[in-house]
Parts: sequence; C-alpha cells; structure tokens
Amino acid sequence: MHLVRIGTSAEQDLLIGFEFYENQAAGLGQYFLDSLFSEIDALALYAGVHPKPLAGLHRSLSRRFPFAVYYDFDGQTAVVLAVLDCRRNPRSIRGMLGTRRAPPEK
Repeated sequence: MHLVRIGTSAEQDLLIGFEFYENQAAGLGQYFLDSLFSEIDALALYAGVHPKPLAGLHRSLSRRFPFAVYYDFDGQTAVVLAVLDCRRNPRSIRGMLGTRRAPPEK
C-alpha cells in the first residue's frame, strides 16, 4: 500500500467541482466528491500504473465524471496535485499543471 496525500490546489479543484455539480442538482456535488475520492483512494493500491501524458505527472481518469486526477509518485507516496475538468482546453490544463509541484516532505 502507498501513502496518498492531497495538495492544497487539488483540494480547491475538488471544491470548485463540488460547487459546479451541486448547482446543477441537489446532491450531485456530494456524488461528485464521493466518486473522485474513490479514484484518489485507489491510488493507495494503483499509484504509478497510470500514464504520464502531461508535465511528467501521472493521470487517472474518473469513471463517472469528465475529470482527471493528476499526481506525482515517488515509489512510496502519491501526491495529488490537481483534479481538473477534461473538457478544458489542453493548453490551459498544461499551463495549470506546469505551475503545480509536490510540496517538500516534512
């Protein structure tokens, strides 16, 4: 089992997604969070198996929503750096990922 940490930027991404879906229908925001946290929790077992298409980060695609979980993995710890909507312009996604880095170990 691997350790999984969620960065501050990824937490913000999750809140933005929650608010968007909750505004679409009551309860949908919570379903969004449950689905994405399930994907993030799975990194404890599957971190490192996902492709690295952008910025040298692994990308795990959500099964229920058009979102991707971008994370860095050092062989022991998966650090989730972004949870982004895949419907965005790819240049925008690349730009956002380029500014996010894993925080130093404590």
